[in-house]
Amino acid sequence: MELQDRTTAPATPDDAAMLAETRAFNAQLEALLATMPSAHTVPAEVTRRARREGRGIFPPPEFVPHARDVSIPARSGDLRVRLIPPRQGATAGVYLHFHGGGWTLGAADLHDRELAELADATGLCVASVDYRLAPEHPYPAGPDDCEDAALWLLDRGAAEAGAPARFTVGGESAGAHLAAVTLLRLRDRHGVTGAFAAANLTFGCFDLSMTPSQRLWGERNLVLSDPVLRWFGNNFLPVDDMEARRDPDVSPLFARLHGMPPAIFTVGTLDALLDDSLFMEARWRQAGALTELRVWPEAVHGFTAYPLAVSRAAHAAITDFLRRA
Repeated sequence: MELQDRTTAPATPDDAAMLAETRAFNAQLEALLATMPSAHTVPAEVTRRARREGRGIFPPPEFVPHARDVSIPARSGDLRVRLIPPRQGATAGVYLHFHGGGWTLGAADLHDRELAELADATGLCVASVDYRLAPEHPYPAGPDDCEDAALWLLDRGAAEAGAPARFTVGGESAGAHLAAVTLLRLRDRHGVTGAFAAANLTFGCFDLSMTPSQRLWGERNLVLSDPVLRWFGNNFLPVDDMEARRDPDVSPLFARLHGMPPAIFTVGTLDALLDDSLFMEARWRQAGALTELRVWPEAVHGFTAYPLAVSRAAHAAITDFLRRA
């Protein structure tokens, strides 16, 4: 796989316009968040329902008609996987997707538009996993479901998706964490390496004991704040022991990372999880895997969900990476 130069290109007028739009959006988002109760102050189900009904800080969900749900066997019982094939041309493989939401919020069908665009741009059939959510189902429930979905995909998922057995994996935020954990479990529990051609790790949380950027973020609410970060982490792993939080199955930043596939890391500079991507990319690369690191100026956590120039640029880089994989 040929990777692009990781150095930063000179600024262009388009970059300046993109940054101006990003800054204006950030101000509007921060003002909106100031009028709403923070996620950590209301029951998770309230926020989940608001998101599904198109209320809250993210664009309303769009459910694409050509998506279909399949039920697969898992340790927890039947597990839902949502398949979104490309609308034209032959299917090139399968992209195993884990959604974000702090292991607490979100669902496989709430990203249909973005995932359909990714499928069309890459030729990959997306298989998005409806893993169990915390706090009702804390660790290891979510990772167990993702591991089971990956094993199903490698065994017979390609046939279900009508695709050749060529696999990539990824996710956003908690989904990027789950993608990394799943790759490590496949290697360490099942002896599987090389099955996935690439990983797409977008503003992931890779250290639940909290990297410096998490610890130093403070009360400012730009999708994430210090209380929200701690709430998500405690929902997923309700223990205070920092060493327990550094277990590689919980915080993959602390894992041995040999045998990992090429990966693209995407993050904004106004993201409390900035260090998670910077540190994980460096360790991933030093362990021998090829990487691309895309750090987007002043983009906030979750920026790829919004109709912004910086989001379109980030999506273009991700789809180009997956095509080359």
